[in-house]
Amino acid sequence: MVAVCRSRLQFGDGECMEQIVDTWVTMPRRLVSSTNREACLVHIYPTGLAMGARYKLSDKPLTIGRGEESDIRVQEHTVSRRHARIEPGEDGYVVCDLGSTNGTSINDRPLADKVVPLHDGDYLRIGNCIYRYLGGGNIEAEYHEEIYRLTIMDALTQIHNHRYLTEFLDREVVRTIRHDRPLSLVLLDIDWFKKINDQYGHLGGDFALRELAGLVKQSVRREDLFARYGGEEFALVLVETNRHQALEVADRIRLSVANHRFSFEGQLFQFTISLGIADCSANDPLTPAELIRLADEKLYLAKKAGRNRISI
Repeated sequence: MVAVCRSRLQFGDGECMEQIVDTWVTMPRRLVSSTNREACLVHIYPTGLAMGARYKLSDKPLTIGRGEESDIRVQEHTVSRRHARIEPGEDGYVVCDLGSTNGTSINDRPLADKVVPLHDGDYLRIGNCIYRYLGGGNIEAEYHEEIYRLTIMDALTQIHNHRYLTEFLDREVVRTIRHDRPLSLVLLDIDWFKKINDQYGHLGGDFALRELAGLVKQSVRREDLFARYGGEEFALVLVETNRHQALEVADRIRLSVANHRFSFEGQLFQFTISLGIADCSANDPLTPAELIRLADEKLYLAKKAGRNRISI
């Protein structure tokens, strides 16, 4: 069996936690270890007690699956008993699928029946589980870098998480009131998301969340923040943007999603989103909690009015 290591982080309220909250982001390619044998996998999704667990790789093949004989045993129904195998290659490590039900992919590219090399920073998906492969020159530094990233990012969608959103919103509300500049918050979520899960399973639901995040990110300015608020709900903080400008942005996003055709395992499907908008300024100051509450109320009204619409 491989050794599992967890890191404990100290949070602002003094609580020490083993569970790390959500991500992945595109990072510059790091120098590869001179031996190419100093590597590990880090569990980044789903969240829970396994979050941040580190699995060291060695010269022996390593199997991942639900079965008791697996080197990395995963108690997830989307993972087969013998799902995938990682073994030393000519330069580093390679991975192959072992005929699993839900497949294995690297950076969302299915392996099919291929043996594929792993590169530093790759995301390895085993059923519904995601691992980050670290194979650079300083594994210990890379690991702690990854753990920090897990505290501010959402592993599934590659955008910031709820914790980072609240910190960002706190700063921007203060800045808005101090400098008399408008600030808008857009909350959005997928209409009838349960139907997607029912028809395509949780893997299809996760796919929809990832694809939606990637689609919306294309409309987000560098100075704004797009984050996963929770579940199928997302938040977009628009700095120096009044409610009328926010409405234009929100409607552009709504239309782009409604017109997009998503493809999951060869099946095409479409869905819509509903959006709620709230804003504040120096003349109409709100706390971050009040801003979120108002945007959430508007989102509820958009849902109640028939979905695929915006309430402001």
